[in-house]
Amino acid sequence: MTADTTSTTGTAEASAAARSVHVAVYDTFADWETGHATAWLARTGHTVRTVGITADKQVTTIGGLRIQPDLGLDALRPEDSELLILAGADLWDTGDDLAPFARKAREFLDSGVPVAAICGATAGLAREGLLDDRRHTSAVSFYLAATGYGGGGHYVDTDAVTDRDLITAGPTEPVAFAREVLGRLGAFEGGKLDAWYRLFHDSDPAAFEELEA
Repeated sequence: MTADTTSTTGTAEASAAARSVHVAVYDTFADWETGHATAWLARTGHTVRTVGITADKQVTTIGGLRIQPDLGLDALRPEDSELLILAGADLWDTGDDLAPFARKAREFLDSGVPVAAICGATAGLAREGLLDDRRHTSAVSFYLAATGYGGGGHYVDTDAVTDRDLITAGPTEPVAFAREVLGRLGAFEGGKLDAWYRLFHDSDPAAFEELEA
């Protein structure tokens, strides 16, 4: 009986370890918004994979970088993922091209898998109704109000917010966004997470020694 229990636990741990962090990519993807989060997730042992509408269509970021997605959105399953990251993009506000990513975010949250959205992606989630009953933030409150969503009473005027598996932040807060992501996935904890934030947000030289200790 003990051997069977150990075997089952080992399989579960292996399955969890095989899961990836998934970053949605699309044309006009805001390059600067996810870099801190993805770089430090990768450096702390997490696998980062990109997800496009389709796997065979290259996308171009707002900074002119070209990305070939690792997989298409239809192939993405919450059970294979630790986290879905949605960055801002001009396309969030110019039509419904990115609405499938917001619907995928709903699927993730319904499955208990966290989602992190920054900048324009928060508007996409607002249109999908995912901010109606969760504390959240964005660029400014009236930006989300323009979507006609029902969650204005839950808006928090702060750098980044985590509420029930959903992380949100505005476009000027990629470091605060990363802090929430790194903490949620356990890349850094406690004093290490605080030191990481002080190093990259406040340029505190003492934080480097704390982070490396």
